[in-house]
Amino acid sequence: MTKKERVRNILEELNRKFGKPKCALNYNTPFELLVAVILSAQCTDVRVNIVTSEMYKHFNTPEEFVQLPLEKIEEMIKSTGFYRNKAKNIKLCSQQLLEEYGGNIPQEMEKLVKLAGVGRKTANVVRGEIWGLADGITVDTHVKRLTNLIGLTKNEDPIKIEQDLMKIVPKDSWIDFSHYLILQGRDKCIARRPKCSECEINQYCIYGKKKLINS
Repeated sequence: MTKKERVRNILEELNRKFGKPKCALNYNTPFELLVAVILSAQCTDVRVNIVTSEMYKHFNTPEEFVQLPLEKIEEMIKSTGFYRNKAKNIKLCSQQLLEEYGGNIPQEMEKLVKLAGVGRKTANVVRGEIWGLADGITVDTHVKRLTNLIGLTKNEDPIKIEQDLMKIVPKDSWIDFSHYLILQGRDKCIARRPKCSECEINQYCIYGKKKLINS
């Protein structure tokens, strides 16, 4: 079975399991999503949602974050980790949005990745979630881990992984594919204790097959 065939089967199985996937981060505006994705680096979506649910009651626009002292932003987001760098990026990103785009989030990938705290992963999430646009595939820690275990790539670098996946995942499934692997990573393919015997896609996974044979 080729990688493309395995991907097609994985998509079918996880679609049956999860239905139409959606972003796990809570937001009401594109800017709220952008900030949430910046906060999600090295942090769980659950923790980010806890932090933003309170923070967005008081501050949720670029204008408001530009006016806030850096120390105030740090205080609000401290539990997400790496809070000093994240706070600096959120404040600078807000300033860039106001000065260059009238406070709006640009759709273009090349413009998004020039914003403070925004790399390809963040840009892919925002573009896919807000506008249904996909220039690539979001590669977070779950996607990186699962695609290596499944045997869809041997690369560790997210950019190289994304390039590998773009060759074998149908373009109209680029957005959903990442969501599905993230959901499966939380449910069955858990980092420290993968439940291979219960996994719905174990027959398409190199690691899962080996583990079941040796168990």
